[in-house]
Amino acid sequence: MLQLDELRTGTAARGRSRAALVVPSVAAALVDTGLIIVATFLAAWGRRELRLFDTAGDLDSNLSIAAVPIVALWLLNLGGTGAWAPHLFGAGSAEYKHVLRASVFAAGWIGIACYLTRFPLSRGFFFLLFVIGVPLLLVGRYALRATLHVLRRRGHLQQKVVLAGTPRQVDEIAGVLHRERWLGLNVLGAVVPTPDGSGETPRGLAVLGPTARTGAIVTSSGADVVLFAGGAVTSAQEMRRAVWELEETGVNILISPSLTDVASDRVRSRPAAGLPLLELEGPSASRPRRMLKRVFDVTVTSMLVLAFAPVLLVVALLVKLGDGGPVLFTQQRVGRQGRPFGVLKFRSMVVGADTLTATMRNKHDVDHVLSKDEDDPRITRVGRVIRRYSLDELPQLFNVLRGDMSLVGPRPPLQTEVDRYDMDVHRRLTVLPGMTGLWQVSGRADLSWEDSVRLDLYYVDNWSMTQDLLILARTVHAVVSRRGAY
Repeated sequence: MLQLDELRTGTAARGRSRAALVVPSVAAALVDTGLIIVATFLAAWGRRELRLFDTAGDLDSNLSIAAVPIVALWLLNLGGTGAWAPHLFGAGSAEYKHVLRASVFAAGWIGIACYLTRFPLSRGFFFLLFVIGVPLLLVGRYALRATLHVLRRRGHLQQKVVLAGTPRQVDEIAGVLHRERWLGLNVLGAVVPTPDGSGETPRGLAVLGPTARTGAIVTSSGADVVLFAGGAVTSAQEMRRAVWELEETGVNILISPSLTDVASDRVRSRPAAGLPLLELEGPSASRPRRMLKRVFDVTVTSMLVLAFAPVLLVVALLVKLGDGGPVLFTQQRVGRQGRPFGVLKFRSMVVGADTLTATMRNKHDVDHVLSKDEDDPRITRVGRVIRRYSLDELPQLFNVLRGDMSLVGPRPPLQTEVDRYDMDVHRRLTVLPGMTGLWQVSGRADLSWEDSVRLDLYYVDNWSMTQDLLILARTVHAVVSRRGAY
């Protein structure tokens, strides 16, 4: 049994970290409440001004009766469906799905209540309430998530984590948690089955002791989470005993199933005779979904070409006036299944730049496949500006319409890059390359080669239309921030 003083010390330390779970939930509830109230006022104003579904009845008197119950019912559905659950915040699409599900339920309950009570709620108001309210809630959650990520990266709202497992396993997980600081999991150290006496793992993570003393170590360190990785225990009985011991500490227990870079949508719990099995679905890029993606690409790209037509003309004129050379530059790239195609770009380098590669200085390691230099002397003055805002890539909209590319996908590589791929990296070529993707919205050229590959492979294995929409939304921020663009 744990010593009483140790238990009190650990409990007090964990109490200081509860804000990491409580603050996002409370903030989400407050933001949702405010936005639903705003949507209610906007829907009433819109119904009055637009006169949608105009019918007899006093709109103001009806709303004075129905407004509070409507707001309360919507909030009850958000709370009842778990839209404020602490584990939802910060990652994945589950948070947005809960908001959508709760909103659908709220619309259904409001409609049923009005029908049963014969309450003359304005149809125009009802329509506008959800047309305005649902997007507002989603935008609010997106803004809240972005704020939460910023706070976590700055060291706030962190949960303290102890990793349990073999040195190799805990090093791998520690690397992910350190890289993705927005997750808010601060690694204190590791407990390993048989410490070698060096005091740290091969990658420098502090070893706090053996797994046999996990309970005592967690208590004394004030950890909030224990994450069990591969090799932490040797049997189900040993795992069960470890969980029993940790029950007294009040920490959260996470178990890593040795799966990395797998979207939560592909993993389902499937209990069988007391075994908590995880069922892993195959990649979702099936033929029907690829057809849906293609329809989406053509539709959205056509609208973007029309919207950006003035920008395309202005940039083309600036490039031409800059040095009198060609406006467009066509570069051979490798597409889906290794098929080459010509990527269209506004020319941002001097004419004949391909013959001047000897003057470049690669900012990455010598074994880095990507080759991009922030101070490349071949870039023209106009080219430097259009690269900063990714305007040089706008002609690739026509590559999308032609079917060589998609709006979202892995970066289209050069043949020289593909020649250096190992077996795993070739999986990037199983889907159409994209104008934007996880690589582009996560730092672009500032990322290491390892991170670039990891993001592209994650996209290939976990593609979904929801993810594409989120990437497109993040692309706007990435272009404006200009991080890694040169």
